[in-house]
Amino acid sequence: MSNAIEGGCFCGRIRYRLKACPMFVHCCHCSDCQRQMGSAFVINGIVEAENVDLLQGAPVMITLSTNSGRPHDVYRCADCQSALWSDYGRRKWLSFVRLATLDRPSAFPPDVHIYIRSKLDWVPLPAGARAFDEYYDVQAEWPKESLDRLNKARTRATGSARS
Repeated sequence: MSNAIEGGCFCGRIRYRLKACPMFVHCCHCSDCQRQMGSAFVINGIVEAENVDLLQGAPVMITLSTNSGRPHDVYRCADCQSALWSDYGRRKWLSFVRLATLDRPSAFPPDVHIYIRSKLDWVPLPAGARAFDEYYDVQAEWPKESLDRLNKARTRATGSARS
């Protein structure tokens, strides 16, 4: 299927499919992402966890510490250690998919650049890019359709539209 949003790890052991496009896409320039990925930034597509289907293999979860004290669970291939997605705060209902693991990663350009206070000096941002020194106000930045999806997923998982 040519329109399928599929991806996988470097070695091919794990394959997955997104059943829906990301609700929002971050290019994160924080120093934690830089160290974890060994790169200048990471591109995360935020999607409901229920919209990530494993097609082959099973990732392992590792927990990383954060400055906030909330757990950061990263799902990786046990063989090649590719990071496939994360669960920030152990919510279980929201996944931050590493879009570079998609078969067509350029299909989802960043909606925002975050934590640019720690952006490497030699990384230019595209003209007109929405950029924030830290995080941002989700209600102000996300499109209504994405906010609706986010709130529905939160309500299904927690029984509350705000948690």
